[in-house]
Formats: sequence, C-alpha cells, structure tokens
Amino acid sequence: MASISPNLECRMYEARFPDVDMAVMIQVKSIGEMCAYVSLLEYNNIEGMILLSELSRRRIRSINSLIKVGRIEPVMVLHVDEEKGYVNLSKRRVSEEDIQICEDRYNKSKLVHSIMRHVAETMQLDLEDLYIHVGWPLYRKYGHAFEAFKLVVTDPDSILNSLTREVKETGPDGQEATKVVPALTDEVKDALVKNIRRRMTPQPLKIRADIEMKCFQFDGDAMRKAEAAGNQDCPVKIKLVAPPSYEQGISVLTKAIAACTEEIELHKGKLTVKEAPRAVSEREDILLAERMAKLSQANEEVEGDDDSEEEEDTGMGDIDLEKPQPEI
Repeated sequence: MASISPNLECRMYEARFPDVDMAVMIQVKSIGEMCAYVSLLEYNNIEGMILLSELSRRRIRSINSLIKVGRIEPVMVLHVDEEKGYVNLSKRRVSEEDIQICEDRYNKSKLVHSIMRHVAETMQLDLEDLYIHVGWPLYRKYGHAFEAFKLVVTDPDSILNSLTREVKETGPDGQEATKVVPALTDEVKDALVKNIRRRMTPQPLKIRADIEMKCFQFDGDAMRKAEAAGNQDCPVKIKLVAPPSYEQGISVLTKAIAACTEEIELHKGKLTVKEAPRAVSEREDILLAERMAKLSQANEEVEGDDDSEEEEDTGMGDIDLEKPQPEI
C-alpha cells in the first residue's frame, strides 16, 4: 500500500488573508479584457484580481508594458472578500516605500518558508502543523520568524525549547486529559537547526581600505607592521592593487632633461621631449630595444653597394681606343 504524502502546501503567515492597505507580493497568472488575475505568493497562492484601471495613474497605451504573465511584483490590497476568497488589488496605488517594505518582508518569509517546507518534506510532516506549532508562534513572539531563526544559529535551545503543543491523552481512569509537551521531537529539532544553520549562517565579510604610500628607500617594515597589527580572528593583509608611482626617478629624469635643454639651447640647439618621463614595464623595454635594433639595421650599408658601378659596366664590351674605328 502506497504511503500518503504529507501536506506541503501552506500560507506563510497565520492570517488567511492580507489586511486592506497592505502591500503583498503577487505573480501574474493571466490577463483578461477588464482585469489581470494573479496569485498571492505569501498566502498559499490564493487568487487576486487587478482591474486594468488600477494598473497605472497614466493613460494606458500598452497593457504589456505595465503587466506581463509570470511577473512577480508588489501591489496594494484594496478589498478582501473572505467568503468568496477574492482579493482586489491595485498596482498604481503602491508607493516606493511600500515596495521596499514588501520586498524585504517577502524575501525573509520566502527563506523561512523554504526551510520549513524542506524540514516537513524530509521528516514526513504536515507543513501547516509545523507552522502552527513552530513558525507562527515565532512570528508572534519575534515579529518575524526570520529574526528567531537568526538566533537559532547560535542558541537553538533558548528559542526552540520554549515552543510547546497540547496533546490529549486518555488516563488510567478512562478520562481524557490534556498534556503540554515540546512542540518538536529531538529528531525534528535537529533537522530544523541543521537547515537553519546551513541556510542562515552569516558569511564572513571583508573590510577594505585603499591607501597610497610614498617611500624613497627600499624598506618593507611599514607593511609588515601593518599586517602584524591583525589577529587570528581579524587578520590584516596588504595587497598591491596598482603599480607604484616612481616619483623620485621621474623627478630626477625630469631635472636631467631640463638641464640638457638649457645647455643645448645655449649652443643654438633644440631639444624636444617626445614622451614625458614615466615608468615602463619590462615588456615595453624589450619592445623599445627591438625597435632600436631595427632602426640600426636599416641605417647600415647593405653589403655589395660598393661594387654596384662595376656591375653596371659589365656587358658593355671591350673597346680598343688605339685602334682606329671605322667611320659610319
């Protein structure tokens, strides 16, 4: 006989419907002639409706530019009909502040829901029952279960051990009695803590400062002392992020060019700086050497140039100047 799968569908909050004038996260399912049908993601995908007149404050030229099937975005709740299960919504009335608050709340709730659903699935539990005895009590006590889960990372016992549930038992006398027991068994508690720590353990952050140092002597003591100021919990490391500025060498070379210019001008000459002094890499130095070698080779005389005139006379024939030539 096949085992019955546990229920894994449940709203994120204890209230079945959102409050009026509350921003909620929706996903567009379809677009009709007069309205768009959406699902409220935080309320187990109950159906909502946005009239086309509530899409924008401006004149609508193209509906597709305002709303698309599959898009997820915050909207404002206008009216809730709990009997029919309908929620009327508006996109044009939601402010930037409402959007920010809604997105922040939804991202936290989505993470909590993901953890709760994973525990319910792996431990074969009813998701709504887990919310009733764990999730929603934490929402009531801490404002949001996300804040409680952050504390569970470091101190799970003080948060989860306070959760209880009532169990009805039949006593020896046949009378039914109510007994208060922990809300979670040890196995479920371990699974929940493990998932919370895996998903919510804060990642280490780096603190960076950009500095510029000048030194006219070769000495690394300053950087070594800076790194020594760190400790095991917060080490300090210095990395070179840009090539150093060789200010002393550039200054000396600039003065040398100025002295050369002054001297050459005294002798009616002229000096033109093609490129100002700068630091060059080893590759640039190699390219310059190759260029100089090519220029030097081009200025050298080609072997055989001195015999060119003799080669031009070859083939003219020998003429005997003493022998009289016939007259023409």
